[in-house]
Amino acid sequence: MNITDFLSTLVPFTTEELNDIISHFKKESVANNQILVPQGEVCKSLYFVEQGMGRSYYLNENGKDITQWFFGVGKFMSSVDSFFQQTPSLYYLEVLQDSVLYSISKEDLDQLFAKYHKMEKLGRLVTVEMLTKLGNKLNAIQFQTAKERYDYMLTEFPDIAYQVPLGHIASYLGMTQETLSRIRK
Repeated sequence: MNITDFLSTLVPFTTEELNDIISHFKKESVANNQILVPQGEVCKSLYFVEQGMGRSYYLNENGKDITQWFFGVGKFMSSVDSFFQQTPSLYYLEVLQDSVLYSISKEDLDQLFAKYHKMEKLGRLVTVEMLTKLGNKLNAIQFQTAKERYDYMLTEFPDIAYQVPLGHIASYLGMTQETLSRIRK
């Protein structure tokens, strides 16, 4: 899904508004396994995923990476707390496949929010969707069996098993790769 279609699906922008909004985004081709934001650095951009897949993750005390979230086609990707608060990121932001991203700075996004009431509505709709998904993930991790968590993940990311390494999926679900392998059989 391209960014123009995504924006138009959520909010009825005029052609002039869309052209102005899109002009603030920078289209980028990003190679597989590229780190967009290292842990501890401020996330300077919000990304829209037109093609590809990304994830946010952190390193635990043993140096093992733990996936916090996946970002697929037609979704925004960022270290949200770092981007909006302009504080050091708790997470790495990584591209998992060759990807096409559209990026926007916080300053440009804030200008668009101030200029277009419809952009504020878009921001609210995207935020509500993300908070709902975050709540669903927390509920899954806290209250569901490993099989139920796996099924939940497949509803959120139907093709993920073909797109990312199983170790990333296992860490996202809070289980070992061995448990994930048993569930998948």
